[in-house]
Amino acid sequence: GSEAASEQGQEEEETEDRLKEHMDNLLDKSAKMRQVALQNLRLAFSSKILSEFLLERRLMLTDSLEKCLKKGKGEEQALAGTVLTLLCLQMGSGPEGEEMFHSLKPLLISILMDGTAGTSVRQSCAKALGMCCYIAAADLE
Repeated sequence: GSEAASEQGQEEEETEDRLKEHMDNLLDKSAKMRQVALQNLRLAFSSKILSEFLLERRLMLTDSLEKCLKKGKGEEQALAGTVLTLLCLQMGSGPEGEEMFHSLKPLLISILMDGTAGTSVRQSCAKALGMCCYIAAADLE
């Protein structure tokens, strides 16, 4: 019993270390590195419940995703929208999810309204806006 618990604890620690590394890579100068980090975060967020881990890091992660949406191009922006949706799912309908949604809502709307943004980017932002609104918006309007 204690050996299995120890092994599980070590596995969780390794997972958290990898997630921290991916989050740090969101701030890398290389667009390719940021895209790889976004892909890895997308896989992690869609395969495991990480809400406790993310709760402590939500502000840094939200800021990083905002930068990817603002300054990134094409694929990076689309991935950031997807990761944002998954992050909102992880945060849930509590005050943390609502805070994240309200901070990024204007940016998502501006990208949707931008006719020069690529279709995949606008589609990803529309999904993020819809899902986050459904999950985290306390205001019914």
